[in-house]
Amino acid sequence: MMVLPLIFLCFFLESSIAIDTISPNQTLSDNGQTLVSSGEKFELGFFSPWNSNSRYIGIWFYKVPQQTPVWVANKDTPIPDSSGVLTISATGNIIIFDNQTRVIIWTSNSSSPTMTNPVLQLLDTGNLVVVANGGNNYLWQSFDHPCDTLIPGMKLGWDLRTNQEWYLRSWNSLQDPSPGVYTYRLDYSGLPQLILRQNSVIVYRSGPWDGTRFGGGPPLGQNPVFTPIFVVNSSYVYYSFENNVDTMFSRFVANQSGTLEHLYFRRSEWVDAVKLIVDTCDDYAHCGPYGICNINDSPICHCADGFTPKFPNDWNRLDYTGGCVPRTPLNCSVPVGFRKFPGLKLPDSSSFNEKASSPEECQAACSSNCSCVAYAITEFSGCVVWLGGLLDIRQYSEGGQELYIRMAASDLGSHNKDKRTAVIASVSVISGVLLLCLITWYVIQKRARRRRVLTALSLRVDEASPHNNQSIGDEDLELPLFDLVTVSTATNSFSFTHKIGEGGFGPVYRGKLLTGQEIAVKRLSKDSRQGLKEFKNEVILIAKLQHRNLVRLLGCCIHEEERMLIYEYMPNRSLDLFIFSQTRGTSLDCQKRYEIIVGIARGLLYLHRDSRLRIIHRDLKASNILLDSEMNPKISDFGMARTFGGDQSEENTSRIMGTYGYMSPEYQIDGLFSVKSDVFSFGVLVLEIVSGKKNRGFFHADHDLNLLGHAWKLWNEENPMKLMDAFMEGPIIKSEVVKCIHVGLLCVQQRPEDRPTMSTVVLTLDSENPILPQPKQPGFYSERFPVDTESSSTGKKPYYHTSNEVTMSILHGR
Repeated sequence: MMVLPLIFLCFFLESSIAIDTISPNQTLSDNGQTLVSSGEKFELGFFSPWNSNSRYIGIWFYKVPQQTPVWVANKDTPIPDSSGVLTISATGNIIIFDNQTRVIIWTSNSSSPTMTNPVLQLLDTGNLVVVANGGNNYLWQSFDHPCDTLIPGMKLGWDLRTNQEWYLRSWNSLQDPSPGVYTYRLDYSGLPQLILRQNSVIVYRSGPWDGTRFGGGPPLGQNPVFTPIFVVNSSYVYYSFENNVDTMFSRFVANQSGTLEHLYFRRSEWVDAVKLIVDTCDDYAHCGPYGICNINDSPICHCADGFTPKFPNDWNRLDYTGGCVPRTPLNCSVPVGFRKFPGLKLPDSSSFNEKASSPEECQAACSSNCSCVAYAITEFSGCVVWLGGLLDIRQYSEGGQELYIRMAASDLGSHNKDKRTAVIASVSVISGVLLLCLITWYVIQKRARRRRVLTALSLRVDEASPHNNQSIGDEDLELPLFDLVTVSTATNSFSFTHKIGEGGFGPVYRGKLLTGQEIAVKRLSKDSRQGLKEFKNEVILIAKLQHRNLVRLLGCCIHEEERMLIYEYMPNRSLDLFIFSQTRGTSLDCQKRYEIIVGIARGLLYLHRDSRLRIIHRDLKASNILLDSEMNPKISDFGMARTFGGDQSEENTSRIMGTYGYMSPEYQIDGLFSVKSDVFSFGVLVLEIVSGKKNRGFFHADHDLNLLGHAWKLWNEENPMKLMDAFMEGPIIKSEVVKCIHVGLLCVQQRPEDRPTMSTVVLTLDSENPILPQPKQPGFYSERFPVDTESSSTGKKPYYHTSNEVTMSILHGR
């Protein structure tokens, strides 16, 4: 960085600016000033990414309530505060500088001594340009410097005249727009195709452009949102798109997790129009050389006809990276032919053969070259050949292209009809016998495996009450058992790119089963703050629970020292990410918050009253509430849960486990827990949802009370609406907000007998005008803690979340 000369600074006058332009005598400061394009489609100004205080100059959609940056200027050099200023020099150079330190933060390096009257203008396309006043030639434009997003009019490819490349690079994280590890670029060395790399490693390849789409995959040209554009001529080769409806907002994003999505804004959220990486067969070269991936087969990899696995033992272990080899080795002295394989995504590393103008000439050209292993005829490029191993092939159920693979002529012969009939008859008899044997073997193995799992679980739930301290029989473990190979395949061998969180239990991975179902895998780490007790507890308890507001445990995996829990995947992650890390335009609206509160209440009522076991959760908190794709709440994490007998109302423990700020007084101090302990935690959660503030770490300039005390104070002052989150979006239904606050205060009362049951809470929330008693003083309403950091040896977090909550480990009750 360099210091801005004072002589230059004196020209930065704080004059008023036009709505979409800045001239050399004008500035744009970080005090709410923005540029808005003439048609009010895009806006430029200073902004902070989600959950970050750093400031950047960016461009976003003007009419989309959820601020969505599509371009960032100073992505490598954030400004730590609101002292940033944007201007343009007399020679056309865009400058961002720190008004306090006089240090230049970023420049466009676009000065031209011949430029007169330069203007910085934000166009209705979202393109930020430097143009001479009244001219049409751009000295500089943001479209030439893409970040992670492609919008209509932007290009992904090459200017062959200047060798300039346009490509996307992911953000480093949601909080940091600096360049991340993923790039998405156009490769035109053979058939034009788009390639996603993680650093230098290819992780996805689109396949070649066939005139309407890439690789025979998703039909881009048939979606209602956008129309793809692909240009190849002597000057350019690039991909672009245009919206089908001018008023629609859509964007293509290469995000920080390595996913590629074309999104459009519908109602109040961004939704997928096309998602490019959708299954395991989209992983680059998943089946190795000459291996063909078909997501509808099991296993999904197979060798092309005439080829066999190079390493059969690896294939039996579902490791396909070695690929396949010809059944008969090829050389120039062996007679060869070609077998047609239709409906494929053509392989990587193709080469043009411009001399061949017909299919016959193309085949002859490949036959005459000992290095040629396959050819294809494409409408887009004519004859294409491959001179090395065929990588990254997949089979499509419809669409795709034809590939002719070279193999020994002896492998092309067919058996006569009689031989086929004899073989079919023999295979049928043998298959019937094998099927019967397999069924018998499967039943025996399934029972034996369950017995081994039950033995690993020690056949009982540790710390259970006397009413539940009995052995768990084979019929009680109603939970599928996953093998390690299945889980490893689903998570790409527990790769870092699939990791979505870390909790007290250990790392959590996102995966996809061969059926297409997305899963979240909690893997118990060797140095986990939780142990086998919590694992056993969760496996045996949650396996018996079925409710729309409880997260569903799909199964578990126990293999030697490995212990894993397999859940349904929750795409919106946990509730605390929405209520504690929000900005205007991204916050949950009033109605959605109310629905989440009701959903949590119903899930808790099921645990307390309607489930097969009477369950006390003991760790209900915002980070343990997961949200599905429709924002429905699901209670998770049952490692600390306890069961009660039918006539049992409370129990005492010397091993107190939970999270500060959510634990009831009688539990934290005396070790007494009951359904009313969960009611207290629910009350804290309700007040946090309404206020958008954490109970622990709450600060107010006028007093030292925590959130419970603050809510109690406002209630007594007859001003409860002041508790409402300032970011809560409307329409605001005051009666529902007040009812939630009233219910929350009733649930956090000091004495357990004063708190309502969850059945009363659900009835109250479902009633329009309930008659409720006045709440009494909350428990721990003035509680204060010195720090707000993680300090637990056995505390837990949800399966894909990190937070700064303090989780209490083991304390001895009095």
